[in-house]
Amino acid sequence: MRRFTLMTLFLLISAMTFAGLKLGIKAGYNANKLTANIDSVSSQFKSGMQLGIFLRAGKRFYVQPELYYSLQGAEYILNDPTNTRSWNQKVTIGSIDIPVLLGFKIINGEKINFRVNLGPEVSFVTNRQVKDLNDLVPGPITGSSINPVNWYIQAGLGVDLWFFTIDLRYLGGLNEVISSVQSGLQTWDFSSKNNVFQFSLGFKIL
Repeated sequence: MRRFTLMTLFLLISAMTFAGLKLGIKAGYNANKLTANIDSVSSQFKSGMQLGIFLRAGKRFYVQPELYYSLQGAEYILNDPTNTRSWNQKVTIGSIDIPVLLGFKIINGEKINFRVNLGPEVSFVTNRQVKDLNDLVPGPITGSSINPVNWYIQAGLGVDLWFFTIDLRYLGGLNEVISSVQSGLQTWDFSSKNNVFQFSLGFKIL
């Protein structure tokens, strides 16, 4: 039974190698900013992380679907000198992200290559947290204000060094993560889209 399992594993790895399939793990850093379409409200870049797997199919031209958990967020601040009830809210968003990238290896060596890639991404929000940093004045955003499914377009550059991968990407949000929020008698039209810079390191398992 052990010999059969090892033989099956060997044949699977050989088939994937012959077909140009690569499987790997990746981890990285996110720097994102949720925009705010309100003059008196500012939003800052926030740091986060990502962790997941990728599959690459193809030689010089390739398709690369990925699956990873991502942590992003924002800090919204009301900067209105005429408003004495200024609020400050921290938003943290965890999501399962699934990009499907089309790529091309500009330099295609055996041990090193340089690539470009482009493709869509769908992001499913798994957890969301909104914290008021000013305990005296609660802000208008709640967890239900955050869109549960969001879409992006990814574009980036990458380098492969033996079994290691390095990627630098930009993600442009295609939909509003936070739209209009009703708080009492006031409507806050955030129209917030998410823009993300990603840096990741990966390792090819197969």
